[in-house]
Amino acid sequence: MQELITPHNSIFRINLKELWNYRDLLAIWVKRDISSIYKQTILGPVWFFLQPVLATVTYIIIFRKIANFSTSGMPSVLFYLTGIILWGYFAECIVKTSSFLKDNNQIFSKVYFPRLIIPLSIIVTNLIKFAIQFLLFIAVYIYFYFSGDSIQPSFSILLFPVLILFVAVLGLGIGLIVAAATIRYKDLSHLIVFGVQLMMFVSTVFFPLDSMGAGNYKNLIMLNPMSGFIEAFRFLFSGNGSLNQGVLLYDCLFAVFALGIGVLLFNHTEKTFVDTI
Repeated sequence: MQELITPHNSIFRINLKELWNYRDLLAIWVKRDISSIYKQTILGPVWFFLQPVLATVTYIIIFRKIANFSTSGMPSVLFYLTGIILWGYFAECIVKTSSFLKDNNQIFSKVYFPRLIIPLSIIVTNLIKFAIQFLLFIAVYIYFYFSGDSIQPSFSILLFPVLILFVAVLGLGIGLIVAAATIRYKDLSHLIVFGVQLMMFVSTVFFPLDSMGAGNYKNLIMLNPMSGFIEAFRFLFSGNGSLNQGVLLYDCLFAVFALGIGVLLFNHTEKTFVDTI
């Protein structure tokens, strides 16, 4: 049976039916990525838990014990762990998606399948990793909850999957933008990791918004499209801190806008990138 493959006529188009038809390939790609993350390592999947634990301990020592930054009444372990695992998901989505065209050029030149399958598999793979680390957060959360700490969960927790969806949309959108841009400007591939790390230091990973006075630095942090999501994560589960609805709305709109621009640039680049790389 022969299948006629025609180019997309619109740079705004996403063929959802075609993506659904290739869902088995998506599952295969996710399984491959998961199995290869810590292949030939001694600790294997234990790194899923060890990385956020080590980072949390480091941040507590530096930012809580030495710098004495506020955590808005939230236990320090929970405060930093939330920022670490949510930012880690976002950062991995961007970094891995930004290089997928270059990394898979040989495959793209030999066989056809919807190119968006690979960035989607990156989003799902890192979502699984986030889910595993989220179990660590839940274990620590339950401990502090029954220890009598000032944690006041509410039914708002049910909105958490929506928050994660927007983080995934944001990571995918920015990743696609960078992936398309690196085809023409290859130097960007060397700057993306540094850029993501720099973004983390102007986010709410290390300190809450309500601990900052008015000023340019606070405004810069509010412009970071992850700041509201991290604040919302903490607020939904602990009731501590504040939920700035304006910042959160900005983050959601930014995520949708980034995905739209990312798809536009990707569809424009998709037609010729194999010959350009």
